[in-house]
Amino acid sequence: MNIRMLSLEFPREIEKFMRQLDVYNDGIKIMSPKANCFLVNLEGISSVAANILKQEMLSISGEVAVPRDVIIGKSRDTRCMIMGNLNQLRQLSGKLQRQPFGLSLLSLRLNELIDNYLRDKFTIEAGSHRINLGRRTLIMGIVNLTPDSFSGDGFYAFTGNHRSRQLQDLIVRDIEKMVKDGADIIDIGGESTRPGSRPVKPKEEIERVVPIIKRISKTLKVPISIDTYKPEVAKVALGAGACIVNNIMGIKNDSKLIRVASKYRAALILMHIKGNPRSMQKKPQYKCLMGEIIDGLQKSVDFVISQGVKKEKIIIDPGIGFGKTLEHNLEILKRLSELKTLGRPILVGPSRKSFIGKLLDLPATERLMGTAAAVTVAVKNGAHIVRVHEVKKIREVIKITDSILNLN
Repeated sequence: MNIRMLSLEFPREIEKFMRQLDVYNDGIKIMSPKANCFLVNLEGISSVAANILKQEMLSISGEVAVPRDVIIGKSRDTRCMIMGNLNQLRQLSGKLQRQPFGLSLLSLRLNELIDNYLRDKFTIEAGSHRINLGRRTLIMGIVNLTPDSFSGDGFYAFTGNHRSRQLQDLIVRDIEKMVKDGADIIDIGGESTRPGSRPVKPKEEIERVVPIIKRISKTLKVPISIDTYKPEVAKVALGAGACIVNNIMGIKNDSKLIRVASKYRAALILMHIKGNPRSMQKKPQYKCLMGEIIDGLQKSVDFVISQGVKKEKIIIDPGIGFGKTLEHNLEILKRLSELKTLGRPILVGPSRKSFIGKLLDLPATERLMGTAAAVTVAVKNGAHIVRVHEVKKIREVIKITDSILNLN
């Protein structure tokens, strides 16, 4: 007799193993939802509702972890953790439909949460482009048209006048090589957002990025993203041929930027940031890192949708390095899959970030291997797009990672 544990993480892996066991197809449909355990965090629930929730879950062999004060009746509002497989969570949702104390609403939210978490394919509408996500991980190539990029790749740091035709030719050739090497999206920025950086005036930012966008939009077939939070810059860049706005400030109720994006039918990347680039790394603190990131992103998504933007145009980014310590960045990568709660595709940008430099004691230009490791973990945990500098090498990393994850 042989006995061993199985490492089958994804539903499709479990279903494949059952087929190898020659289980009936109907049996696979019944049993596969029972094979994976999910942990659901729930906040803002009354202690009465939490106790009902616990009893309902126990009745179907699941569990709910509640604070001690809930058990002894001392707490009013509380939080809890639901533990169960997919089948149990669906059963729980059905049971809660008939319950008071806000539990019928929780039933709807729980079903939505499950659907969001299990979804892995999206189509993003960006101008005339339709970006299919989920079949493979896409690469966003970084083009920093700045003299002070943290990563040491700013074109103007080496070559001077950004208005010169010779420099523009060099930049265009570099972008064309990025696309040839495997970049699926090109992200162009004209303002450094490294810690402590100072804002650039919109006129200067436009002069840096727009001539390049105009040139490459005529020849490249891949979508172009403008990395800016300024409506004035976004308007001119989108008019020049960009179709995505990569906004590090996560909107912050900026109706003007949303109107600009809507006018050009652009997609929006909403990033989480604590503070602003000048102050974000001054002892950033969180009571609950992932909870606060998800809450902040949810508010940005809700606001954008309230302004008339379709959810099919929204991508989310946890903002690695933007108001986060080394430990925060590692935790984000490890728990990235929690962002699937929001039901939107996930972009991650770990490339050459300082947390890699601190761990390896290396300058920005020597952080390829650290970036590759971070990218691998991000892809494994649900990233749909990775934003990187070294496109060709990271393409190799992603091809292997995707091949392993998509084996079944």
